[in-house]
Amino acid sequence: MGAGTSAGADAAEEPAGGGADEPVAEGDGDAAPSTSRRFPTVTQDTARPEGGGRAAPGDAPAPARQWPLLTVLGATGLGLLIVGLDPFDEAFRYGTILIGVALITGAILRRVMPSVGMLAVRSRFTDMVTYGLLGVVIVLLSLMTQPKPWLEIPFLEDVVHSTVP
Repeated sequence: MGAGTSAGADAAEEPAGGGADEPVAEGDGDAAPSTSRRFPTVTQDTARPEGGGRAAPGDAPAPARQWPLLTVLGATGLGLLIVGLDPFDEAFRYGTILIGVALITGAILRRVMPSVGMLAVRSRFTDMVTYGLLGVVIVLLSLMTQPKPWLEIPFLEDVVHSTVP
């Protein structure tokens, strides 16, 4: 192979497919087409998360297609309303427990349903861990809220006493 040979002659002398860094001529019979491509400098589109399809058939109205998200948002909104209005004794505790349970429900829905609509934000595993952990932490914090906590964890009390002079 001299310096004056053409790309077509090089491709004919080498086995089918050409070298790893040489382009394959389009006229070759069994040569695979080039697999390199240019990616845009600005992202044009993103892939839908796994399970991000409709939760109901396409001919159903929009709210019915997004019922998992609306369920979680509705329960969270109700919990925030209870906390904000403070209509009864310990409303803060009940409202935050409702918010935590709504997030745990979102984690369960994300696990058991193949398509949850816009409730799918990231991968299924990441959504389940995020919704579940946040829900459990919110419920535990609301149960330990002072005064008169419903849940007392002794080692946490010792940690607080050792950090406060």
